Amino acid sequence: MTIKRRDFLGHVAAGSAIVTMPTFLSGCSVNQATQMAAPTPENPFMTWFGVDEATIARVMAELTANGADTADLYFQHQRTNNLSMEDGIVSRANSSISQGVGLRVVIGEQTGYAFTEDITLNSMLAAARTAAAIANGTAVVAPQAYNPKKSGDLYTTELPWADVGIDKKLPILKHVDAQARKGDPSVKKVSVSWADADDRVMIATLDGHLIMDHRPMTRLTAMVTATRDGEIQSGYSNIAARQDLSWYTEERLDKMVEEAVDRTLILFEAIRPPAGEMPVILAAGASGILLHEAIGHGMEADFNRKGTSIYSDMIGKKVAESFVTIVDQGTIPRERGALNYDDEGNECGRTTMVENGILRSYLHDSISSRQYKVGATGSGRRQSYQYSPMPRMTCTFMEDGPHTRDEIIAAVDHGIIAETYTNGQVQIGAGDYTFYVKNGWLVEGGKITAPIKDVNIIGNGPESLKRITMVANDAKLDTGGWTCGKNGQQVPVSQGIPTVLVSNMTVGGENVS
Repeated sequence: MTIKRRDFLGHVAAGSAIVTMPTFLSGCSVNQATQMAAPTPENPFMTWFGVDEATIARVMAELTANGADTADLYFQHQRTNNLSMEDGIVSRANSSISQGVGLRVVIGEQTGYAFTEDITLNSMLAAARTAAAIANGTAVVAPQAYNPKKSGDLYTTELPWADVGIDKKLPILKHVDAQARKGDPSVKKVSVSWADADDRVMIATLDGHLIMDHRPMTRLTAMVTATRDGEIQSGYSNIAARQDLSWYTEERLDKMVEEAVDRTLILFEAIRPPAGEMPVILAAGASGILLHEAIGHGMEADFNRKGTSIYSDMIGKKVAESFVTIVDQGTIPRERGALNYDDEGNECGRTTMVENGILRSYLHDSISSRQYKVGATGSGRRQSYQYSPMPRMTCTFMEDGPHTRDEIIAAVDHGIIAETYTNGQVQIGAGDYTFYVKNGWLVEGGKITAPIKDVNIIGNGPESLKRITMVANDAKLDTGGWTCGKNGQQVPVSQGIPTVLVSNMTVGGENVS
């Protein structure tokens, strides 16, 4: 069966979730306001568009007609749903469908790429000819049969998000809103946002592999605004994972709400610390953002292949103390950054970038792994079928060290703890960074003495890595909905870190005369 995209979208729109604000505001029931589409088949590309092995073989032959070192077809069908609630009233609700196929051919360092939303043979052949135009060599022999790889099991779901109605989601948003309000009378405004995605990809490679992956995703965010004596403060918390509806237990929701409220209310007591050079303790969990941005990006192979990363000639050399080990692992079940296979069809795994202070490996896609003559690390990622893949992080973290959190705090005579972050900028090549710390603590005489707020920390990633003098044994991944941007592409990631002491950073607090 072959259906043109325009006809298909028209058909799906008639049966997909339809939500309009007037319906909600007029008091109609949720069931009246929504209609669910028919369930998405396990392989929508075959079921809906007739993309069989013969079709893939013909398109691959066209794609590699002028030569290729490697080539792939990346099919994607994604349904996304978003809900927002402001002060107990649904303010926005939408659903969307995105689908298409990206076609890539690589010869040396040259990449030809094209995509089409129309998953028909003629459109795919036209796109293949466009991508193949970068080459003028001899055609390679494309496979006529494909070997399906085993489906991964990192994030299986009982009920796909495409089949979950809005009537199952609204009670969760209402519960979060109610819980946030009942704790303290100073809480005046609560905003709750919801997102879920049902993403199905199929990847066909030049070496004859066929990969299917069903990728769920969900994220829930609570934003709280409180007022005391005319002073306004706000804070938030969110949770995200490759999970299904059953993940949203009352316990998990209440913990997220408590965190959002506590982060907000503590700001009424918080001060700005003195500015200057001082030790900074990076709190376990969310401080992984600094590890990710200021250090992890510099270990992605494309930056090193081009010589723009400070780590480009550091393989086998010491970059940190012996108790520092940094890992990127895409195989942590149900994590936001987890993947059974990367977007080139390579199995994801565990890559130790820094082992006992020594730089051991970059993060490789198929292009860089071929040039470095090493195996791919399952790090080839793309935002969607409209983009070519490149080396990216998945779940990046530092492993436990030999110290305890209490030992680290006791070792600091005058410094701060950086706990939650709202903004940051990094110059990836040099590793210079600045991060805005929303919540933290002042440490004096080896003890926590006061909450702090609105602090900038400034430094250099490679230098900060060298200045890590203590690492605690409390490593954890942050559960927030982190999204990484690089070269205009956004991908979901996870990150984490134990409590870490950096001996010296620039802290942008208050100048004290």
